Amino acid sequence: MSKKDDLSKGDKVTWKSHGQNVPGTVKKKITDRTETAGRTVDASKDEPQFEVESDKTGRNAVHKPGALRKKGRSS
Repeated sequence: MSKKDDLSKGDKVTWKSHGQNVPGTVKKKITDRTETAGRTVDASKDEPQFEVESDKTGRNAVHKPGALRKKGRSS
């Protein structure tokens, strides 16, 4: 299973923002060019991106799979 396929809605993840790890939850997988989280996301089925919601602020962001780490993963 490739890295981009092992995330799904509801997964707990972390990502780096301004030098800090931010905890949050995957809201959805984006596989088409769309507008979300205040910007245009140029995603595709071959290059998906994920909308995530911060546990701390409740704000949404969009990240490529490589920027997200599943909680509990040691990398």
